[in-house]
Order: sequence, then structure tokens, then C-alpha cells
Amino acid sequence: MLDGILSLDRSLPVPLPEQVYRGLRGAIGEGRFSTGTRLPSSRVLATSLGISRNTVNAAYELLAAEGVVSVRPGSAPRVAHHGAARPQGGSGEGGARAVALSRRGREMSADPWAGTGRRRGGRLEPGSPALDCFPKDLWAQTLRRAARTLRGGAMFYEETAGYPALREALAEYLTRERGVRATPGRVLVLPSTQASLQLVAQCLADPGDAAWIEDPGYLGARAAFRAAGLSVQPMPVDGQGGDPSALAGGPSPRLIYVTPSHQYPHGMRMTLERRAMILDAARAHGAVVLEDDYDSEFLFSGRPLAAMQGLGADGEVIYLGTFSKSMLPGVRVAYMVVPEHLAGPLATAQRVSGMLASVVTQAALADFIVSGRYRAHLKRIQGIYQARGTVLAGALRASLGGLASVADPVGGVQLALRFRDPVDDLEVARRVNARGFGVASLSSYGIRYRQSGLVIGFAGLAEGDARDCASAIASVLEEGDLDKA
Repeated sequence: MLDGILSLDRSLPVPLPEQVYRGLRGAIGEGRFSTGTRLPSSRVLATSLGISRNTVNAAYELLAAEGVVSVRPGSAPRVAHHGAARPQGGSGEGGARAVALSRRGREMSADPWAGTGRRRGGRLEPGSPALDCFPKDLWAQTLRRAARTLRGGAMFYEETAGYPALREALAEYLTRERGVRATPGRVLVLPSTQASLQLVAQCLADPGDAAWIEDPGYLGARAAFRAAGLSVQPMPVDGQGGDPSALAGGPSPRLIYVTPSHQYPHGMRMTLERRAMILDAARAHGAVVLEDDYDSEFLFSGRPLAAMQGLGADGEVIYLGTFSKSMLPGVRVAYMVVPEHLAGPLATAQRVSGMLASVVTQAALADFIVSGRYRAHLKRIQGIYQARGTVLAGALRASLGGLASVADPVGGVQLALRFRDPVDDLEVARRVNARGFGVASLSSYGIRYRQSGLVIGFAGLAEGDARDCASAIASVLEEGDLDKA
């Protein structure tokens, strides 16, 4: 009875249950079946279409939820009311009118990582910590304990700025380990650093305001600022870090975004001289420095320089941190330390925007930190990451020789490789990733200042990965049909 009415196209991005639902809904809405008409059973329809019975059941359940079809146990579905399925509004052909994204929506939905060539889930993907180093059993025990013992208003709609015990633990930890001026009331807990950047960009700057950002730099920050309608101004990076003097005479910034502890993606530490220059520029322009300390826990030699937030005058710097690198991205917890006068307004904006982190996870993290298990975890994986980074850098140098330069990483979970001669590094990344990797092109992180190379993760390095990746890059370069960058 559905011949010529219902057909499926597996090449479309539309899921099969939705295709079945649309086809049936459209036919019923056009009056091709009267009320009470018996439709094929899920088994019969699944067999005729060559799909699973679950797929058909899902479509029937959607139609039943709309009152279009009645479904009773033990009997075939029947058309309940064909008029209910008639499209409302739309074109003369009965199709629904497509709602277009706003300009802000287009900015927010543009994937900033799409142009890097990286493949999600590929081996040696930048920014990914090591799953094999994550203390699964210990973390599971901590989560269970937190879920059993959690009490108070934080379980409802109170304490949306962060679970009190975690805010206290973070304030003490950051003061001791990073020299941050932190009190629990100045700590805001969010689900990600990206959420922190979105919140700050929306609340502390207006459309058209300028934001200085390291070039090359973190793509997520660039995306957050552009989505907020800000004018992104590239600040060149050299061996000392971001250079604000290059932007003298340009638009006065409202925000200045930097990664001073471990520049992303190159990996150098910003010198004290440059840190002072950044703070001076912020004072001169009345700007706020956004210090993204995304992986300072992984410093492989010497002591880390104190956070810029602790060096500047109070109110000049917002400090950003995350558990995505030290634990796992799936933990979905990050934090900001904000000036005291902004803590209340930003906490309210956070609640209104719904940028809230799981309370159970926060309680578990507080326990993990206070008990000392977090410190022990960091100490263990730091040595592992250093060894893996050194192995990868050595393999790259051995295979590529003078074709590229790469230094042993000083910290973090990825390194940057620079090609001696400029080539189309995006094409190199794509060809390497076709062999199972997830590396990214270095040039894609630049705005005005682009360098040819690759960004490669090493935290999850498994046996043979370093050799295989280095060999893949060398093989691609030897193919000789790459365009110049």
C-alpha cells in the first residue's frame, strides 16, 4: 500500500527513522489515507524497506506522539486523524518554511577546527590527554561517594556558580601552586574553557570592540570572540610569546587573550618581560587580560612562572583553567578566577545562560583534590607525558632530518613541528590522517602570521605510533606533488 509513497535514500544525512516518519506523515497529511486506515505492521514495513524493525518502530512512535497514528499492543498501527498531520505554514507545495540562522548563529555554528585537517578520534590528535593514564577505578569510587553524600541546596538551583567545596579547594590549590590571588567567592565553575570564553566575551565587551589574540593561537578563543561580534586583532608570537608592541596604534582592545605558561600551539613560555608588556597594555587601554592556563600542570623541567593574574594589579586579569587536560575532556569541568567586583554579575550571567557544570562531578573533584589523589595523579602522568613527548620528537627528527624542525616539548600534551620549506600543510595533514592519525595543520592556527607545519598530540602515544606518524609525514613529503603554502 506504500508503493510509490515511501522510499529511503541512505546517501542523505537524514536518519532512516526520520525519513520513514516524514514519508508517512506527508502521505497522511495529504489525505492519501483516511482516518482508521490500517498501516503495515512494523515487521512487515521493515521487511519491505530492508531496514530494522526498531527503525520503523521509532517512526511510528513519533507519529503516535503527534496523534497522527494510534498504536496498540498486538495490533497494526492505524491512522488516527489525517488532518493533524497537515503541514502548517510553509510553501504552497506543503513544505515547512526553513528558518535561517542569524548572523550570530552562523558565527557560533561555524566549526573553528574544520580547516585544520585534523580527524576527530585519530591517533595523536592535539589536545587529547591519555585515556590509558586516567585512574578509572579510583575516579569511579570518588564519583559514587560524592553521589551518596551530596547534600544541600547545590542539588537544586542554588550554588550555580560552583559547588562550594570545589570553589574552596580550587582557591587553595591555585594560590599555593600557581600564585593566583583567589578566594572561593571569585571562583566560577563552568563546563568548559570555551564556555568561560563565551561568557566573558558576551559580558565584558560589546559588538565591534577589539580583542587581541595570539597569532597563531587557540582557535576556540577566536571563535568565541567572533561569535560575540568582536573585532579580532592578531598579535604576533615569537620566541618570547605574544608581542603587544606590534599592535601599537591599532584599535584599543577590550580583551587581551594569552596562553603565557605554554603558548598554544607553539609551546614556549612567555617571558617575564612580555608578561609585563601585556599587563602594561591592559592598563593603558582599560582592557582585561584573559590568561588561559590550560595545561600548566604538565611542566617537564624547572618551576613554572607564577600566573600573570598574581603578578598584575587586582582586577586586570581573569584566570582560566580546566580539568580537560589533567583529567579528561569528558569530565566537563573548567573554572575562572575573576575580579571581585565582577564575581556577582558574572555568576548571574552564568546562571541565566545555563553554563552550569554537574554538581556530582564537582563534588567528586573537590574530594579528589583535598584528599591528595589529584596531586598524585598529576605526578604520575607528568613523567609519562614527558617520556612520550620526547619519543615522538626524536622519531620526527630521525625520519624528517632537515625537512622540518621540532624540539623536545617543555610541557603539555602536544608539540608543533615546522617544515623547513613552506608547503600546503593542510594537505599534508589530510594525507597523514588518511592513515589513521588526527594531526592538525600549523598554518590553520594563524590569522595573519601563518607558518607551515603540523600540531601533533603525544599524551596518548602508543607503541609504534611515533615511528608510524613520522614515517607517514616523511612519505607524504616525498610524494612531491604538494603545493607551496
